[in-house]
Amino acid sequence: MEHRIDRIKKQLHAQSYKLTPQREATVRVLLERETDHLSAEDVYLLVKEKAPEIGLATVYRTLELLSELKIIDKINFGDGVSRYDLRKEGAKHSHHHLVCSECGAVQEIEDDLLEEVEKIVQDEWGFKVKDHRLTFHGICKECQAAMVNASS
Repeated sequence: MEHRIDRIKKQLHAQSYKLTPQREATVRVLLERETDHLSAEDVYLLVKEKAPEIGLATVYRTLELLSELKIIDKINFGDGVSRYDLRKEGAKHSHHHLVCSECGAVQEIEDDLLEEVEKIVQDEWGFKVKDHRLTFHGICKECQAAMVNASS
């Protein structure tokens, strides 16, 4: 974890920002719960456990800054809640997600499935893609199995 914090500190410094104690507490929560797709309120509640003096507005500002600097991705799975996801080190693009409409589970797809589509968009429409995000909504394997078992 310390290696990732050092890298994030360098990314902030490269843009003339500091890794303040408040920002570090927020980053640590995101690193500790990397697979959880936390909302700002979730992050705030977890940060409060570590640093009770930090306010909600500070957490929101920190998340927005980290998002602007592409350290984290701000994502929405169609439920009206913005969630935050750490970008993988060295990743050119956001990773993709599978969202189960039955149980709400979220799975990550690390493979970049859109390289060819991105090339077509650039070649045929002259549009330079800076990033992309893909979310599939459907029913996970576990829920499908439960449906089959329930109907048997």
